[in-house]
Amino acid sequence: MRLNLHKPLIIFDLETTGVIPSRDRIVELFMIKVNPDGSRKDYYQRFNPEIQIPAEVTAIHGITNEDVANEPTFKEIAHDIFNFINQCDFAGFNSNKFDFPMLVEEFYRANVEFDISKCKFVDAQRIYHMMEPRTLSAAYQFYCDKTLDNAHSAKADTEATWEIIQAQIEKYQQIEPNVEFIHKLTGQGNLLDLAGRFIMNDKNQAIFNFGKHKGKTVEMVFKTDPGYYDWMMQGDFSLQTKKVLTKLKLEGLKQS
Repeated sequence: MRLNLHKPLIIFDLETTGVIPSRDRIVELFMIKVNPDGSRKDYYQRFNPEIQIPAEVTAIHGITNEDVANEPTFKEIAHDIFNFINQCDFAGFNSNKFDFPMLVEEFYRANVEFDISKCKFVDAQRIYHMMEPRTLSAAYQFYCDKTLDNAHSAKADTEATWEIIQAQIEKYQQIEPNVEFIHKLTGQGNLLDLAGRFIMNDKNQAIFNFGKHKGKTVEMVFKTDPGYYDWMMQGDFSLQTKKVLTKLKLEGLKQS
């Protein structure tokens, strides 16, 4: 059974300097763009992150500071990357929590506005953990009956992820073969920001999803604790989260 696509789907993986989007940077990116007619186009690029890659991170993905010293920065080619992925849906392995937030953060640093509100997300890890909780290598073995060689290479991980998603569609009859269904199934639908700091409740109200105000509406917190906005804007939150926070504040002011 083939995944039904209404618009192009980007399957991608990143290698980075670390795991904190507000601090770390992308050093390697591989993408597969699968079109509704089944055709595909690949994109591969390494980047000079302009910060040091820690030795313990190099030990995982094998990319050294010397390897990327002469590569372009993300900002230098951000518009080319954006043109490749614009008006697409996205898929990856743990991409909802890590890869996509990291990618969007790089766009914001490059002053490229990336509106995610019309994007759908397919996270193979979420499906896998719902059905067969394990790692990417184990998922590849389980679904595709193959050993994942060269794991933690962006290209190898991306290729494996695309094979896994297709195998999952074949294996689980309860999963409809379309991106919108999988987007809802894998839990991205109610997030207002990629880090999940704000979500929509069952009354379609924006609420905080962390900290001392977890579960409270954003509107109420802005009224009862107005300094919380400034605290978040000055804190170590991603640029995308701060943009969503500001948007919610402005919407609240318009309604008051």
